[in-house]
Amino acid sequence: MDAIVLAGGYATRLWPITKERPKMFLPVGNTTVIDDVLEDLESNARIEDVYISTNERFADDFEEHLEAQRYEKTQLSIEETSGEDEKFGVIGALAQLVDREGLEDDTLIIAGDNLISFDVSEFIDYFDERERPILAAYDVGDYDRATSYGVLGIGDDHEIRAFQEKPEDPPSTLVSVACYGFRAADLDLLETYLGAENNPDEPGWFIQWLVERDRVDAFTFDGAWFDIGTPESYLDAVAWKLDGDRSIHPDATVEGTTIGANVYIMEGAHVENATVRDSVVFPDATIVDCTLERSIVATGADVQDVDLQSALIGPQITLDGPTDR
Repeated sequence: MDAIVLAGGYATRLWPITKERPKMFLPVGNTTVIDDVLEDLESNARIEDVYISTNERFADDFEEHLEAQRYEKTQLSIEETSGEDEKFGVIGALAQLVDREGLEDDTLIIAGDNLISFDVSEFIDYFDERERPILAAYDVGDYDRATSYGVLGIGDDHEIRAFQEKPEDPPSTLVSVACYGFRAADLDLLETYLGAENNPDEPGWFIQWLVERDRVDAFTFDGAWFDIGTPESYLDAVAWKLDGDRSIHPDATVEGTTIGANVYIMEGAHVENATVRDSVVFPDATIVDCTLERSIVATGADVQDVDLQSALIGPQITLDGPTDR
Protein backbone atom coordinates (compact mmCIF):
# COMPACT_ATOMS: atom_id res chain seq x y z
CA MET A 1 0.00 0.00 0.00
CA ASP A 2 1.23 3.50 -0.84
CA ALA A 3 0.44 6.77 0.91
CA ILE A 4 0.08 10.32 -0.36
CA VAL A 5 0.42 13.24 2.03
CA LEU A 6 -1.24 16.39 0.70
CA ALA A 7 1.00 19.39 1.32
CA GLY A 8 0.53 21.65 -1.67
CA GLY A 9 -1.42 24.57 -0.21
CA TYR A 10 -0.15 28.11 0.33
CA ALA A 11 -2.03 28.72 3.61
CA THR A 12 -2.94 32.33 2.80
CA ARG A 13 -5.27 32.54 5.82
CA LEU A 14 -2.21 32.07 8.05
CA TRP A 15 -0.10 34.73 6.36
CA PRO A 16 2.29 36.26 7.28
CA ILE A 17 3.27 33.28 9.50
CA THR A 18 3.18 30.88 6.56
CA LYS A 19 4.17 33.20 3.72
CA GLU A 20 7.71 31.81 3.68
CA ARG A 21 7.07 28.58 5.59
CA PRO A 22 4.78 25.64 4.75
CA LYS A 23 2.03 25.46 7.36
CA MET A 24 2.81 21.75 7.67
CA PHE A 25 5.98 22.79 9.51
CA LEU A 26 4.11 24.70 12.19
CA PRO A 27 5.19 23.27 15.55
CA VAL A 28 2.69 21.46 17.76
CA GLY A 29 4.02 20.14 21.05
CA ASN A 30 7.39 18.50 20.41
CA THR A 31 6.78 17.83 16.73
CA THR A 32 5.34 19.54 13.65
CA VAL A 33 1.97 19.15 11.99
CA ILE A 34 3.27 17.00 9.12
CA ASP A 35 5.69 14.95 11.22
CA ASP A 36 2.76 13.82 13.33
CA VAL A 37 1.44 12.21 10.13
CA LEU A 38 4.76 11.01 8.67
CA GLU A 39 5.84 9.26 11.86
CA ASP A 40 2.63 7.21 11.81
CA LEU A 41 3.16 6.25 8.17
CA GLU A 42 6.85 5.47 8.68
CA SER A 43 6.11 3.02 11.49
CA ASN A 44 3.33 1.16 9.67
CA ALA A 45 4.65 -1.98 7.94
CA ARG A 46 1.80 -2.03 5.40
CA ILE A 47 2.84 1.33 3.94
CA GLU A 48 5.59 0.85 1.37
CA ASP A 49 6.13 4.30 -0.14
CA VAL A 50 5.04 7.74 1.05
CA TYR A 51 4.75 10.63 -1.40
CA ILE A 52 4.50 14.21 -0.18
CA SER A 53 2.57 16.20 -2.77
CA THR A 54 3.82 19.78 -2.61
CA ASN A 55 4.54 22.72 -4.89
CA GLU A 56 7.71 24.13 -6.45
CA ARG A 57 7.76 27.09 -4.10
CA PHE A 58 8.22 24.97 -0.98
CA ALA A 59 10.11 22.05 -2.56
CA ASP A 60 13.49 23.08 -1.11
CA ASP A 61 11.99 23.45 2.37
CA PHE A 62 10.61 19.94 2.20
CA GLU A 63 13.87 18.53 0.83
CA GLU A 64 15.78 20.01 3.78
CA HIS A 65 13.20 18.80 6.26
CA LEU A 66 13.17 15.23 4.96
CA GLU A 67 16.96 15.11 4.90
CA ALA A 68 17.07 16.23 8.54
CA GLN A 69 14.37 13.78 9.66
CA ARG A 70 15.83 10.81 7.75
CA TYR A 71 12.54 9.16 6.86
CA GLU A 72 13.16 5.99 4.87
CA LYS A 73 9.85 5.70 3.01
CA THR A 74 9.11 9.33 2.25
CA GLN A 75 9.89 11.20 -0.96
CA LEU A 76 8.69 14.38 -2.61
CA SER A 77 6.44 14.55 -5.63
CA ILE A 78 6.41 18.14 -6.82
CA GLU A 79 3.53 19.95 -8.51
CA GLU A 80 4.59 22.38 -11.21
CA THR A 81 3.17 25.40 -9.41
CA SER A 82 4.73 28.18 -7.37
CA GLY A 83 1.75 30.42 -6.58
CA GLU A 84 -1.88 30.27 -5.45
CA ASP A 85 -3.17 31.30 -8.89
CA GLU A 86 -1.43 28.34 -10.56
CA LYS A 87 -2.92 25.59 -8.38
CA PHE A 88 -4.36 22.51 -10.10
CA GLY A 89 -6.74 21.86 -7.23
CA VAL A 90 -6.35 18.87 -4.92
CA ILE A 91 -7.95 16.38 -7.31
CA GLY A 92 -5.96 17.72 -10.25
CA ALA A 93 -2.74 17.45 -8.26
CA LEU A 94 -3.62 13.92 -7.12
CA ALA A 95 -4.27 12.74 -10.66
CA GLN A 96 -0.95 14.22 -11.79
CA LEU A 97 0.90 12.53 -8.93
CA VAL A 98 -0.66 9.13 -9.66
CA ASP A 99 0.42 9.45 -13.28
CA ARG A 100 3.84 10.94 -12.51
CA GLU A 101 4.78 8.27 -9.97
CA GLY A 102 3.04 5.39 -11.73
CA LEU A 103 0.99 4.38 -8.68
CA GLU A 104 -0.77 1.04 -9.11
CA ASP A 105 -1.46 -0.12 -5.55
CA ASP A 106 -4.09 0.59 -2.92
CA THR A 107 -3.43 4.09 -1.62
CA LEU A 108 -3.97 6.02 1.59
CA ILE A 109 -4.41 9.77 1.06
CA ILE A 110 -4.12 12.06 4.06
CA ALA A 111 -3.79 15.81 4.55
CA GLY A 112 -0.47 16.99 5.93
CA ASP A 113 -2.12 19.90 7.73
CA ASN A 114 -4.56 17.90 9.86
CA LEU A 115 -4.06 16.60 13.37
CA ILE A 116 -6.13 13.46 13.91
CA SER A 117 -6.38 11.56 17.17
CA PHE A 118 -6.78 8.06 15.70
CA ASP A 119 -3.84 5.86 14.72
CA VAL A 120 -3.34 5.39 10.98
CA SER A 121 -3.12 1.62 11.52
CA GLU A 122 -6.76 1.64 12.73
CA PHE A 123 -7.82 3.31 9.50
CA ILE A 124 -5.89 0.80 7.38
CA ASP A 125 -7.41 -2.11 9.35
CA TYR A 126 -10.85 -0.76 8.50
CA PHE A 127 -9.91 -0.34 4.83
CA ASP A 128 -8.61 -3.94 4.63
CA GLU A 129 -11.79 -5.19 6.29
CA ARG A 130 -14.19 -3.27 4.02
CA GLU A 131 -12.33 -3.76 0.71
CA ARG A 132 -13.93 -0.63 -0.75
CA PRO A 133 -13.24 3.14 -0.75
CA ILE A 134 -13.42 4.66 2.72
CA LEU A 135 -13.03 8.04 4.33
CA ALA A 136 -12.64 9.27 7.88
CA ALA A 137 -15.65 11.09 9.35
CA TYR A 138 -15.98 13.22 12.46
CA ASP A 139 -18.94 14.83 14.19
CA VAL A 140 -18.08 18.51 14.60
CA GLY A 141 -21.25 19.03 16.64
CA ASP A 142 -22.08 22.37 15.04
CA TYR A 143 -24.20 23.00 11.94
CA ASP A 144 -22.52 26.31 11.08
CA ARG A 145 -19.10 24.69 11.21
CA ALA A 146 -20.33 21.77 9.10
CA THR A 147 -21.00 24.12 6.16
CA SER A 148 -17.24 24.33 5.59
CA TYR A 149 -16.86 20.60 4.92
CA GLY A 150 -18.34 17.64 3.11
CA VAL A 151 -21.36 16.46 5.11
CA LEU A 152 -22.31 12.77 5.31
CA GLY A 153 -25.42 10.74 5.86
CA ILE A 154 -24.61 7.13 6.77
CA GLY A 155 -26.53 3.92 7.39
CA ASP A 156 -26.15 1.47 10.28
CA ASP A 157 -23.49 -0.39 8.31
CA HIS A 158 -21.53 2.87 7.83
CA GLU A 159 -22.24 3.00 4.13
CA ILE A 160 -22.36 6.62 3.01
CA ARG A 161 -25.92 7.10 1.78
CA ALA A 162 -25.59 10.81 1.01
CA PHE A 163 -22.75 13.28 0.64
CA GLN A 164 -22.89 17.05 0.10
CA GLU A 165 -19.81 19.20 -0.29
CA LYS A 166 -20.08 22.42 1.76
CA PRO A 167 -23.89 22.60 1.88
CA GLU A 168 -25.55 25.84 2.95
CA ASP A 169 -28.06 23.90 5.05
CA PRO A 170 -26.27 20.75 6.26
CA PRO A 171 -28.50 17.79 7.17
CA SER A 172 -26.08 16.63 9.88
CA THR A 173 -22.86 17.59 11.65
CA LEU A 174 -20.93 14.48 10.55
CA VAL A 175 -18.23 15.71 8.16
CA SER A 176 -15.56 14.26 5.95
CA VAL A 177 -11.97 14.43 7.20
CA ALA A 178 -9.13 14.57 4.66
CA CYS A 179 -8.13 10.94 5.13
CA TYR A 180 -9.12 8.48 2.41
CA GLY A 181 -8.47 4.86 1.47
CA PHE A 182 -8.70 4.06 -2.25
CA ARG A 183 -8.31 0.75 -4.03
CA ALA A 184 -5.89 0.65 -6.94
CA ALA A 185 -8.82 0.67 -9.39
CA ASP A 186 -10.25 3.80 -7.76
CA LEU A 187 -7.18 5.80 -8.74
CA ASP A 188 -8.13 5.51 -12.43
CA LEU A 189 -11.41 7.26 -11.65
CA LEU A 190 -9.56 10.50 -10.89
CA GLU A 191 -8.92 11.00 -14.61
CA THR A 192 -12.48 9.95 -15.45
CA TYR A 193 -13.79 12.55 -12.99
CA LEU A 194 -11.54 15.32 -14.31
CA GLY A 195 -12.21 14.37 -17.92
CA ALA A 196 -15.88 15.18 -17.37
CA GLU A 197 -14.85 18.72 -16.32
CA ASN A 198 -15.88 18.24 -12.69
CA ASN A 199 -14.60 20.51 -9.92
CA PRO A 200 -10.85 19.81 -9.41
CA ASP A 201 -10.43 21.84 -6.24
CA GLU A 202 -11.57 19.83 -3.23
CA PRO A 203 -11.52 16.06 -2.57
CA GLY A 204 -15.13 16.29 -1.37
CA TRP A 205 -16.42 16.98 -4.87
CA PHE A 206 -14.76 13.76 -6.07
CA ILE A 207 -16.22 11.85 -3.09
CA GLN A 208 -19.70 13.24 -3.83
CA TRP A 209 -19.30 12.04 -7.44
CA LEU A 210 -17.96 8.64 -6.34
CA VAL A 211 -20.76 8.02 -3.82
CA GLU A 212 -23.26 8.29 -6.67
CA ARG A 213 -21.41 5.55 -8.58
CA ASP A 214 -20.01 3.15 -6.00
CA ARG A 215 -20.28 2.18 -2.36
CA VAL A 216 -18.09 4.28 -0.07
CA ASP A 217 -17.91 3.61 3.68
CA ALA A 218 -17.21 5.95 6.58
CA PHE A 219 -14.64 5.35 9.29
CA THR A 220 -16.08 7.34 12.19
CA PHE A 221 -13.98 8.28 15.19
CA ASP A 222 -14.23 10.20 18.44
CA GLY A 223 -11.41 12.12 20.10
CA ALA A 224 -9.94 15.12 18.32
CA TRP A 225 -9.49 16.49 14.83
CA PHE A 226 -7.97 19.81 13.84
CA ASP A 227 -8.01 21.18 10.30
CA ILE A 228 -5.21 23.70 10.61
CA GLY A 229 -6.10 26.46 8.19
CA THR A 230 -6.53 29.52 10.40
CA PRO A 231 -4.71 31.06 13.38
CA GLU A 232 -7.60 29.97 15.60
CA SER A 233 -7.46 26.33 14.51
CA TYR A 234 -3.67 26.29 14.91
CA LEU A 235 -3.91 27.61 18.47
CA ASP A 236 -6.64 25.07 19.21
CA ALA A 237 -4.37 22.27 17.97
CA VAL A 238 -1.48 23.51 20.11
CA ALA A 239 -3.79 23.65 23.14
CA TRP A 240 -4.90 20.07 22.48
CA LYS A 241 -1.30 18.88 22.32
CA LEU A 242 -0.26 20.80 25.45
CA ASP A 243 -3.46 19.86 27.30
CA GLY A 244 -3.34 22.89 29.61
CA ASP A 245 0.42 22.65 30.09
CA ARG A 246 3.14 24.93 28.73
CA SER A 247 6.28 24.26 26.69
CA ILE A 248 9.28 26.57 27.06
CA HIS A 249 12.43 25.75 25.11
CA PRO A 250 15.52 25.51 27.34
CA ASP A 251 17.26 28.07 25.12
CA ALA A 252 14.45 30.61 25.55
CA THR A 253 14.73 33.38 28.16
CA VAL A 254 11.69 34.03 30.36
CA GLU A 255 12.01 36.64 33.12
CA GLY A 256 9.43 38.25 35.41
CA THR A 257 6.64 36.73 33.37
CA THR A 258 3.36 34.97 34.14
CA ILE A 259 2.93 31.97 31.84
CA GLY A 260 -0.60 30.61 31.65
CA ALA A 261 -1.98 27.46 30.09
CA ASN A 262 -1.30 26.32 26.52
CA VAL A 263 1.74 28.49 25.88
CA TYR A 264 4.51 27.43 23.52
CA ILE A 265 7.75 29.48 23.61
CA MET A 266 10.46 28.41 21.18
CA GLU A 267 14.23 28.49 20.97
CA GLY A 268 15.94 31.87 21.33
CA ALA A 269 12.78 33.75 22.28
CA HIS A 270 13.08 36.44 24.98
CA VAL A 271 10.01 37.12 27.13
CA GLU A 272 10.27 39.70 29.91
CA ASN A 273 7.75 41.32 32.28
CA ALA A 274 4.85 39.83 30.36
CA THR A 275 1.69 37.80 30.78
CA VAL A 276 1.23 35.09 28.17
CA ARG A 277 -1.78 32.79 27.79
CA ASP A 278 -2.91 30.44 24.99
CA SER A 279 -0.23 31.79 22.64
CA VAL A 280 2.72 30.70 20.51
CA VAL A 281 6.01 32.60 20.45
CA PHE A 282 8.34 31.58 17.62
CA PRO A 283 12.16 31.43 17.71
CA ASP A 284 14.13 34.62 18.37
CA ALA A 285 11.03 36.71 19.02
CA THR A 286 11.17 39.38 21.75
CA ILE A 287 8.22 40.07 24.04
CA VAL A 288 8.68 42.81 26.67
CA ASP A 289 6.07 44.49 28.91
CA CYS A 290 3.18 42.84 27.08
CA THR A 291 0.06 40.82 27.58
CA LEU A 292 -0.50 38.08 24.98
CA GLU A 293 -3.83 36.26 24.73
CA ARG A 294 -4.63 33.82 21.91
CA SER A 295 -1.86 35.30 19.79
CA ILE A 296 0.96 34.11 17.51
CA VAL A 297 4.25 36.01 17.35
CA ALA A 298 6.47 34.93 14.46
CA THR A 299 10.22 34.44 14.22
CA GLY A 300 12.31 37.51 14.98
CA ALA A 301 9.38 39.79 15.80
CA ASP A 302 9.99 42.47 18.46
CA VAL A 303 6.87 43.33 20.48
CA GLN A 304 7.13 45.79 23.37
CA ASP A 305 4.65 47.61 25.60
CA VAL A 306 1.50 46.42 23.80
CA ASP A 307 -1.45 44.25 24.74
CA LEU A 308 -2.36 41.71 22.09
CA GLN A 309 -5.47 39.57 21.86
CA SER A 310 -6.14 37.24 18.91
CA ALA A 311 -3.21 38.84 17.09
CA LEU A 312 -0.98 37.47 14.35
CA ILE A 313 2.44 39.19 14.26
CA GLY A 314 4.60 38.43 11.23
CA PRO A 315 8.32 37.66 11.00
CA GLN A 316 10.73 40.48 11.87
CA ILE A 317 7.88 42.90 12.62
CA THR A 318 8.47 45.54 15.32
CA LEU A 319 5.61 46.75 17.51
CA ASP A 320 6.47 49.35 20.13
CA GLY A 321 3.41 50.56 22.14
CA PRO A 322 1.57 51.64 24.01
CA THR A 323 -1.27 50.37 21.80
CA ASP A 324 -4.11 47.98 22.53
CA ARG A 325 -4.86 45.55 19.70
